[in-house]
Amino acid sequence: MEKSVPPSHSFVQMTELILPNHMNALGTAFGGVIMSWIDIAASISASRHCSKNAVTASIDDVHFLAPVYKGDVVCLTAQVNYTHKTSMEVGVKVTAESVRTKNLRHTATAYLTFVALDEQRKPTPVPPLLLETEEEKKRFEQAKIRRKWRLERRRSQFI
Repeated sequence: MEKSVPPSHSFVQMTELILPNHMNALGTAFGGVIMSWIDIAASISASRHCSKNAVTASIDDVHFLAPVYKGDVVCLTAQVNYTHKTSMEVGVKVTAESVRTKNLRHTATAYLTFVALDEQRKPTPVPPLLLETEEEKKRFEQAKIRRKWRLERRRSQFI
């Protein structure tokens, strides 16, 4: 059995500046750009946790909560919340800061599932999480419930 790894080992913080090429027709950041950054941050987090390549298996529960404007500084934080045999759930929080006003806004949240791959690109076991804080335990339990929902949705889609 692999040695347990604390969630903090997978912590990622990524910063981006919203430029004109990131904008949609409404003058706010294009959701697809934000989703791309979410996937990148989560991928780094998953790979850090398992010390292997990890691929996106699913993205669910993406919630856009507030618009992001040109010139905002976007900060994405990601961390592994839950591990199963070969998969991991990574939670990502996106905040935006107006450089002028210093106003911080929680703008998006997402949960992604990644699968670790070996050298032959086959699923491979991931280390279990070493839960050290009450917050980590809470996130783990919430992720376990989301995994159950994910599996139920997947089964109902292919029946």
